[in-house]
Amino acid sequence: MLKKSQKTYTPTEKDLEKKWFLVDVKGKTLGKVATKIANILRGKDKVHFTPQFDCGDYVVVINAKEIRLASNKLDTKLYRWHTQHPAGLRERTAREVLARNPDRVLYDAVWGMLPRNKLRKHMMTKLRIFPTAEHEHVSQSPKPLEL
Repeated sequence: MLKKSQKTYTPTEKDLEKKWFLVDVKGKTLGKVATKIANILRGKDKVHFTPQFDCGDYVVVINAKEIRLASNKLDTKLYRWHTQHPAGLRERTAREVLARNPDRVLYDAVWGMLPRNKLRKHMMTKLRIFPTAEHEHVSQSPKPLEL
């Protein structure tokens, strides 16, 4: 318990050190990978975690088009959106979305696992997804992270 003279430490932006991580999702399950990435983006693995600050690190994901979905979700999971026109409800299966835009599946999964507040969009800017093994963040020298 804190005494009256003690203060609670709250980190500032200068105190937080942002790191870069490289994640290879080839053959990994979508849900398990998305939860780990969401925790890294939010900063829950750090000692200085505070929910009102963006304490998380940068994540570079490679081989996104070779991600695996559990059981038969490739054909049963639907991605729906509306075009804002009459009768404009559209839907595609996960297999079709992976074929057209492979990074969208992982992006939507991580987006849904972050808290619904003003920081979510800022946290998602630190996620970089590439469909193949080549990426443009070599100069940041991301550390490989095994999930």
